[in-house]
This record gives sequence, C-alpha cells and structure tokens, in this order.
Amino acid sequence: MIDFDSSVLVFSTDKGRITPEKESPSVPQGDGIVRLKRETKGRKGKGVSTVNGLLVDNSELKKIAKELKKICGCGGAVKDGIIEIQGDQRDVIKVFLEKKGFEVKLAGG
Repeated sequence: MIDFDSSVLVFSTDKGRITPEKESPSVPQGDGIVRLKRETKGRKGKGVSTVNGLLVDNSELKKIAKELKKICGCGGAVKDGIIEIQGDQRDVIKVFLEKKGFEVKLAGG
C-alpha cells in the first residue's frame, strides 16, 4: 500500500507555479522618524521627493500618498513602502506630515 502525504501539493493547473506563501509584516519596523529626501538617480535628471519611514500599513500609506499628491498638485506613486512625489516638494510634505503627528527630518541633498 502506498502512503501519500496529502499536505503537499504536487501538481495543479489552477494557479500556475506553486510557491509557498510568504508572510509579510503588515506594519514595517523602524525608528519612528520619517525621512524626506530629494532624489534624481535613475530618473533621467527629474527630481522626486521620497518619504521613508512611515510606520503604517500599505492601505494607509496609499491614502497618505493620495493626500500628498492632492496638496502638492502633482503626481506620485507608492513603491516598496516608499512614497514618491514628483518635484522638490519637501517643505510642503514636511508641514503636512507634522500636522498628522509624525516626526519628520529632511535627509540627503
């Protein structure tokens, strides 16, 4: 008699490649200080303001990014837990985040 382990999925046509699900933390770890940078690297000279260190979950991060884009009147995105806002908007972003209760530092150039 052959004994099969039913907990291991061997083949499925339902979802493509089978990889174990990774548990991602809902809230990132950090020191609680939000850092604002102006970056141009890899953007063909175009500058963006990046917001690092927000200790909130992904849905709240997207809400904050949406509010920042509206206040600054420009585009932006959320990539890998970092908010990117087009242009040098660090002063406007700093005032907004401080009103929200975050500790903000200007970092980089």
